[in-house]
Amino acid sequence: MIITIGGLAGTGTSTAAQKLSQQLNIPYISAGDVFRQMAVEHNMTLLEFSEFAEGNDEIDKALDKRQAKIANEAEDLIVEGRISAFFVNADYKFWLMAPDNTRAERISYREDKSIETVQHEIKERTASEKKRYMEIHEIDIDDLSQYDLIINTKTFDAESTANIILNCIK
Repeated sequence: MIITIGGLAGTGTSTAAQKLSQQLNIPYISAGDVFRQMAVEHNMTLLEFSEFAEGNDEIDKALDKRQAKIANEAEDLIVEGRISAFFVNADYKFWLMAPDNTRAERISYREDKSIETVQHEIKERTASEKKRYMEIHEIDIDDLSQYDLIINTKTFDAESTANIILNCIK
């Protein structure tokens, strides 16, 4: 079984994928982890690397190819990433969402930054990603028709979100 979980930063995709992975006892991969690793390899912050990637289509293409290849070779896998559902032939595709203020609070806590700083960063990062996805892949990140289920995670913790996904699969 192949599952994709997508969503903007701070919606809980990584944590939900980890919980679901534990519940189903199947592995997961994260596009965000790969992207962050690539940023470190280039000695850049995540925001700097995101802006750098705007002018370098090969970064996005390499990331997408890496995810799709891993998923195609797997029997059971959870693939977590913003646009993974567009590249991975999955049995189930989920999109997580949350209001911007909820996302900012979560990221602020996770990264130990002020809410104001995070609000500015997610605005820039989201705009940057939307632009890249459209230019490189002609994907409108706001078009959710690709997904089997859309979950607003504002009031759900990761365990509850994973349970919703698990119940949907069952």
